[in-house]
Amino acid sequence: MKDLTQGSIPKHLVSMAMPMMIGMFVQTLYFLVDLYFVGKLGASALAGLSLAGNAMFLIFALTQIINVGTATLISHAVGAKEQDSANNTFNQSMMLSSVIGVVVCVIGYLGAESYLNTISQDPETVVMGLAYLHWFIPCMALQFLMVSISAALRGTGIVKPTMIIQMLSILVNIILSPILIAGWGTGIEMGIAGAGLASSISVVVAVFLLAYYFKTTEKYVSVNFSLWRFDKQCIKKLLGIGLPAGGEFFLMFAYMATIYWLIQQFGANAQAAFGLGSRVMQSLFLPAMAIAFAAPAIAGQNFGAKNYNRVKETFTWSAILTCSLMAILTLVCLWQAEFLLQGFTSDKQVILISAAFLQIICWNFIPSGLIFTCSGMFQSLGNTWPALISTATRFISFILPALWLSKQSNFQIEHIWYLSVATVCLQAAISFYLLRGEFKKRLSNELAKSAQSKAF
Repeated sequence: MKDLTQGSIPKHLVSMAMPMMIGMFVQTLYFLVDLYFVGKLGASALAGLSLAGNAMFLIFALTQIINVGTATLISHAVGAKEQDSANNTFNQSMMLSSVIGVVVCVIGYLGAESYLNTISQDPETVVMGLAYLHWFIPCMALQFLMVSISAALRGTGIVKPTMIIQMLSILVNIILSPILIAGWGTGIEMGIAGAGLASSISVVVAVFLLAYYFKTTEKYVSVNFSLWRFDKQCIKKLLGIGLPAGGEFFLMFAYMATIYWLIQQFGANAQAAFGLGSRVMQSLFLPAMAIAFAAPAIAGQNFGAKNYNRVKETFTWSAILTCSLMAILTLVCLWQAEFLLQGFTSDKQVILISAAFLQIICWNFIPSGLIFTCSGMFQSLGNTWPALISTATRFISFILPALWLSKQSNFQIEHIWYLSVATVCLQAAISFYLLRGEFKKRLSNELAKSAQSKAF
């Protein structure tokens, strides 16, 4: 356990963000490695991978429920020096993760084909996406156990073991991808299905190593099967914090699926280009996201310890660092968009469409940095509903005009990107406004109560 209620906040942010950034980059490499090898199979394979990979947003939505709820409750318990409460939260989280993982497997295999047919008119793209998903679904199911353990460690201020284990797992993925996809050394080419299998095997390795580390090393919280009984009060708290955060990612899944549906009229190349550009954009976001994701543990421990001024200071430093990094990334995309894409496909049309996407969408990078920061602070305060409200506002303000635009005779794919930039800016303004209100309501009230108690 690491005490984050003392010491320099910028130092805590950077020291926690660095291993988290590496870990997140490693996780993103699962997809980038697949993109590299699958991109060699053609535009339909790349589009199929992109459409199937979008299902991960739905998985992220579910894992965020566990992730945010577990990390927030444990960080509060650590700050308040309540170890038994932290341990009970962890075991309830592990129990939920196990159940949800099984359910995801069942629903995934039953519903994969219907999902792909809904968002693509190209039969070959659907076949490719289905081949990938059939081998990738175990990877999605195992994410829940990984997230539960990682969130518990992050809540106690520990992030390096997760990073190291994820690095080892991506090495497995990198080794297996050319072997399974292209048949290197075996002569057996599985194609896009091999990409899904490589990812699933690497995640099995990661879960095993993470569980082994946790059992042999971490002592502040530990697996105790006697606590795997339904604790209504604990589950209610965990879901109360986690469900809105999961709702954010569900709306992102719906948002991405809607874009794929809207642009299917432009063909497989357009869907492949959007999928490629989105993945590259997500990888560029990693440094800023790492800082924003480190902030909840720091602010959460200080909130639990009633160090409210340090909570506000955490927001200030997190906002400065994330928005500064996003400003640099904006310039990179404006200047070198095509360079960022060339290693993944040789299809000139895909690169052209994807580069145009990055050069337009990069104008929402700085507002996105502020959104990440605000979402992290909502988590640390134990109230994630404002973040869901701002995301829902963006979703509605995007979907309605986008549907109208798609019916116009002069509809172009760039209209979607410009609309996205405008709605992200709107979301950033709403998130900041709601966070100011949350600070005023929760922190100011707590400071007033503290002053009154000291007076008596």
